[in-house]
Amino acid sequence: MAKAFPDVKKIRYEGPGSKNPLAFKHYNPDELVEGKPMAEHLRFSVAYWHTFRNAGADQFGQATRLMPWDDGSDSVENAVNRVRVAFEFFEKLGAEFYCFHDRDVAPEGATLAESHRNLDEVVKVLKDEQERTGVKLLWGTANLFAHPRYMHGAATSCNADAFAYAAAQVAKAMEVTKELGGAGYTFWGGREGYKSLLNTDMGRELDHLGRFLHMAVDYKKQIGFDGQFYIEPKPKEPTKHQYDSDAAACFAFLQKYDLVDHLKLNIEANHATLAGHTFIHELEFCLTNGILGSVDANRGDLLLGWDTDQFPTNLYDTTMAMLTILRGGGFTTGGLNFDAHVARESFEPVDLFHAHIGGMDAFARGLKAAAAIRKDNRLEDFLKQRYASWDAGVGADIEAGNLDFGELSEYMLKKGEIAPNASGRVEMLENILNEYI
Repeated sequence: MAKAFPDVKKIRYEGPGSKNPLAFKHYNPDELVEGKPMAEHLRFSVAYWHTFRNAGADQFGQATRLMPWDDGSDSVENAVNRVRVAFEFFEKLGAEFYCFHDRDVAPEGATLAESHRNLDEVVKVLKDEQERTGVKLLWGTANLFAHPRYMHGAATSCNADAFAYAAAQVAKAMEVTKELGGAGYTFWGGREGYKSLLNTDMGRELDHLGRFLHMAVDYKKQIGFDGQFYIEPKPKEPTKHQYDSDAAACFAFLQKYDLVDHLKLNIEANHATLAGHTFIHELEFCLTNGILGSVDANRGDLLLGWDTDQFPTNLYDTTMAMLTILRGGGFTTGGLNFDAHVARESFEPVDLFHAHIGGMDAFARGLKAAAAIRKDNRLEDFLKQRYASWDAGVGADIEAGNLDFGELSEYMLKKGEIAPNASGRVEMLENILNEYI
């Protein structure tokens, strides 16, 4: 087939002084940061669904994107052609990973068996292209939300057959993820939530979701898949309330159903803001509780209340994100997956490159800034000093569990008043952060 992007050459690093819109200004994959190549720190991944299946339609208008390689059919032949285009894009962009839903890469058939056959045909081509290019699968997942059979949810559906169908679909998606050497597998709730509590047995639905994930853990062992499992929090959309609403809700769920040892979280920036949190809050919560796995790198529009999935360009967010990720030891099986789509008015094929280049440069700048902050240690030193009262004396005894309320009462009655508080220096710290950005 003819090349889909004939006018685009492989994207190269040209440095901050370059004015070439099809060049990296900050992402230099071989540059060492804290002793490790930038590419290994960032593990960039392209989201198949947004990049090759999102045509630019929205609630109020038809598709706008020009995708001359796609004939608009649901044929396996068109799906295979789309794979070739995707890997041309991955190669020219220099992204080492990609992610997909099963129904992104292969069309749904009239029966489950036909859907499986379609997926098998496309997986053969995905495997060939991976071997040809060296591009790897970061994680796979199953689309358990688009088809009408999942109108009431999948693992939390009131219809037991929908649960069974979802199990069969996930089993197949796990099998092909393993076949493709995927580093992980993600569970996104989709419609695992409710519209109205008038028709919802919340306790029973949560029990079913816990049962579903334990079945997945068992099947993972059965087929010998050693990739990491992830849950992706999202507070709303499409349901009014998603059971996996934020990192804290997911952690509570994992603890209740004895799944903490089996799943980590895939944090999406836009989902964090929809939950009323910052992206960094969700990352920090996961780091604190040992459940940070992977990241969907995007951003939302704070003036809009839905999932806009824009490409990340906010340097404060990328710097703080990489600071948290570096403190946690960096990615292992996870990475930075661009779960983002071009704007509806950015409809030409080249716009896909502009969008991903911008996101990759933004995170490269964030990585370098975070490494500089860690090397300088001013923020860390301030934090250590702020909590110094806990490193000795009564604070150390409290943390060690050596004191009770009675003993603390005696301590304060004798002392009379607390030691003077010190300023939190919020503005100074923000000024320091600005020095690196």
